[in-house]
Amino acid sequence: MKRTNSIAAYQEAEQYIPGGVNSPVRALRSVGEMPLFVKNAQGTTLTDLDDNSYTDFCLSWGVFIAGHSHPTVNAAAHYAITQGTSYGIPSLVETKLAKLVRSFVPSMERVRFVNSGTEAVMSAVRVARGYTGRSVIVKFDGCYHGHADHLLVSAGSGVVGLSGASSAGVPADFVKYTVSLPFNDIYALQKLFAERGNDIAAVIVEAVPANMGVILPSEGFLRELRTITQKHAALLIFDEVITGFRLAQGGAQQLFGIQPDLTTLGKIVGGGFPAAAFGGRAEIMNVLAPEGSVYQAGTLSGNPVAMSAGIATLEILSEENFYENLNEKTARFVTHLRTALSEKGIFINHIGSMFTLFFSDKNPRNFAEVQQCNTARFAAFFRYMLANGFYISPSQFEANFVSAAHTEADLERFTAVAREFSA
Repeated sequence: MKRTNSIAAYQEAEQYIPGGVNSPVRALRSVGEMPLFVKNAQGTTLTDLDDNSYTDFCLSWGVFIAGHSHPTVNAAAHYAITQGTSYGIPSLVETKLAKLVRSFVPSMERVRFVNSGTEAVMSAVRVARGYTGRSVIVKFDGCYHGHADHLLVSAGSGVVGLSGASSAGVPADFVKYTVSLPFNDIYALQKLFAERGNDIAAVIVEAVPANMGVILPSEGFLRELRTITQKHAALLIFDEVITGFRLAQGGAQQLFGIQPDLTTLGKIVGGGFPAAAFGGRAEIMNVLAPEGSVYQAGTLSGNPVAMSAGIATLEILSEENFYENLNEKTARFVTHLRTALSEKGIFINHIGSMFTLFFSDKNPRNFAEVQQCNTARFAAFFRYMLANGFYISPSQFEANFVSAAHTEADLERFTAVAREFSA
């Protein structure tokens, strides 16, 4: 494919934007490619500046569960724009979306909207510390919770390529109250709580990690998180920025039957606009100002355009059999893809409409095992699929996504092309 215009656009962007991108993974450096510059997205198709078309399995990192530019979502956003794009004053759409979120995720008795997943997690952690009066936060290796200083510890995803346990520019004191444990290691969790349980404000987890690739929780792991946090009066935070509204209407917590104290949401909740949310039990959330003493604010929080797009998206997800159809379609696709790749040293993990192709001969259970995957082969696979008109998430350490807009023909063609990969 000719990439002349994208390359020129990238070279120009580098003169004004650090690295030419506004989020590092978009640079495609880990897969040996130059960034795509997109001019249009419709349904499952991305079109770049050189008029190349790609069937999209990244979907803006899972946002577009109903496909790009869904007409219902677009219409809601367009109407909202005609009414004013920001108020800095409450509007009814904020309450309407909050009611929908709570109906989908009952553990979120009170909801506050923000502008990004990072902001949602940062705020939820502050609430947890304010509510418990404790300082220590427990996370898990390879789980990414945004780029707030105190959570950039063994964070997976784009952080993998950086030196050290965190990012440069993060003082050691900022992370001294953050403990990272191996995912799926119940013994390590129990040992930490036995030693420091009275200091721990919260455990935060991606119930199904997507930022080291899709890793399934082992039997009993999430249940033990719930049990041990309750025993020690710590809070359990489910980071459902990716899994929220993706695995089920009620996210991973509905799927696994675990009710956390706090939940963070992003991606789908904004319908393609910058929006996220955090929420939980009313007694916990009431520590937030103006009710309580934990401060959090944002001029564009509850933005009416984003709220309107989020409402339209959640209404689409309420349609009969939406999740049944999407998950069954994905399961068929993954079954055929596994068969096609069975002798290529590629392990496919999936849950719901999320999947990852691990270039490994076994199913990774934690970040240490994910890091043993052959990233050079993954990079070759990414370039091969891109050259054949498919855009997948550009990292071995990320999830891919199927949307309601993907057709059986899209999925069959992906499988047929992947079968011919030989590197």
